[in-house]
Amino acid sequence: MSKKLFLKNYFSLIPLVFSGLLCIALIFFLYQKIETSPAFSEILQNQTSLFIAISGFTAFILLGYIVLSIFGMKRVILSGDNQLSELVKKMNSVRKIIEIIIESKLWLPGVKNFIDEEFEGLSFFEVKEFYKGKSKLAIEFLQEKKAYHETETLYLELKSLLYTEPKQKKITSDVVYPEQYKIEILEKWLEHKVGSGLWYYFGYKFGDYKDSLDLDAVYERHQDKIMTLANDINSELFEDSSFNEVFFSKLGEYINKDLLPKLFQAQSKIKSGFSISLQYIYVLFASLVLIGVVIPLLSILFQLPSIALICSFSFVISILFFMLVAALPFLSKSANN
Repeated sequence: MSKKLFLKNYFSLIPLVFSGLLCIALIFFLYQKIETSPAFSEILQNQTSLFIAISGFTAFILLGYIVLSIFGMKRVILSGDNQLSELVKKMNSVRKIIEIIIESKLWLPGVKNFIDEEFEGLSFFEVKEFYKGKSKLAIEFLQEKKAYHETETLYLELKSLLYTEPKQKKITSDVVYPEQYKIEILEKWLEHKVGSGLWYYFGYKFGDYKDSLDLDAVYERHQDKIMTLANDINSELFEDSSFNEVFFSKLGEYINKDLLPKLFQAQSKIKSGFSISLQYIYVLFASLVLIGVVIPLLSILFQLPSIALICSFSFVISILFFMLVAALPFLSKSANN
């Protein structure tokens, strides 16, 4: 397996190696030509506009490919048939449930004020990372004698599910339901097992917290909305569920062990594969603009030595050769992906 991978990488470098050798050979040949025939320098000067046009046109095509790829990928992400799109919709529905719970009367009187006012700006992530010593507020929170049976920790955890960035401290007045989640916030949710608090408080330890979490205080219309959202998320899992502690325990386990890992995996796969290919193309684009357009223009304006044009022309020719040789395998791979 490793031998096949080595051979695959080896053969993929062949066009690059030949293009590099071609560039060196052209520099050597053109420099020798100028040395033996001074009039050849004037010929190069006369062809500068043509090479600038070729470089600019090629760079424009690459830029167009980059832009079209970005918009094409966005269409794929937003497509109803795309796995990532479905996972994002489920995550948005989960967060709508959490938003209802956060705003409900489920909590003991004073929990919201305790967190949102006395510990304003404190995030669940900071509490979980108190050992790093980056947040004095987190340490104060952990040292504070709490009168809410530790449900304030659950409140903080659920609030974190309404964030869209790891460093976010507050929930905005209008919760954002994005079309795509940032890898950074997904990593934080996974790292600190966000969602498992629902399983812990409503499942494993519900007997200890049932007097501190009043499910009956949630308005009936909100209960109905939550169950509708849950069935939209996973109709098979929540088909026979009722609005009770068993449902919330099941929801928390689903978020932590199923939805978040799948969402993170799908998001990471698209981001990594997409960005690597575009990075290579952008390097070609930037190189063409710099060496194939900017340097010849500077050579004309400031009458730079002929070696500048020689290097520029050699690079443009070699990069066109590279694109010609490498284009078919690259396009084939992109189409398969």
